[in-house]
Amino acid sequence: MDINNIFKNNEEWVQSKLDVDSNYFDNLSKGQSPDILYIGCSDSRVTAEELMGVSPGEAFVHRNIANMVPNTDLNSMSVINYAVAHLKVSHVVVCGHYYCGGVKAAMESQDLGLLNPWLRNIRDVYRTHKEELMGISDDESRYKRLVELNVAEQCINVIKTAEVQKAFRSRGIQVHGWVFDIHSGKLIDLNINYSEIMKNVMEIYHLE
Repeated sequence: MDINNIFKNNEEWVQSKLDVDSNYFDNLSKGQSPDILYIGCSDSRVTAEELMGVSPGEAFVHRNIANMVPNTDLNSMSVINYAVAHLKVSHVVVCGHYYCGGVKAAMESQDLGLLNPWLRNIRDVYRTHKEELMGISDDESRYKRLVELNVAEQCINVIKTAEVQKAFRSRGIQVHGWVFDIHSGKLIDLNINYSEIMKNVMEIYHLE
């Protein structure tokens, strides 16, 4: 890729928007009121707005390696705080994807230096669900199942936060777990029972 082409692409994109609506950027600059907080993977093949079919301003997006929500990560916690407490989003989506490099790396016994503490969060998910995962003989199926279980566990981490608990009680915010299937291009809803999880989690993690 010629990096200079990006500016040419940008000019063409700007013009394409203005050709449809001459006030497009004026309206965009007035502020944002997204309905969705999307937490996804940094993988270059997985673009949040495209796979959801949403326009700028409709989704507040946070991405990191393997769509993690560690409660000790100030970046993730700040994003959730701002999106839920200030932007008042109605939905929080954690979206993983099959053939995730971060999940694959966590399944292997390799010293990856700085990545080790980050991947340890995924290995903790593996440990928590070890019996189920070790019962899957096919490596690819086990890999894909860990992707799904990781999404579910990150949804639980979202629910543990004070902002989401308060928003659940005051306005019924919803938490969703999805997986993007790169082979088909389809989004898969894992049908996370967030209200039941919320009830169970709040027995221990309840915050006023």
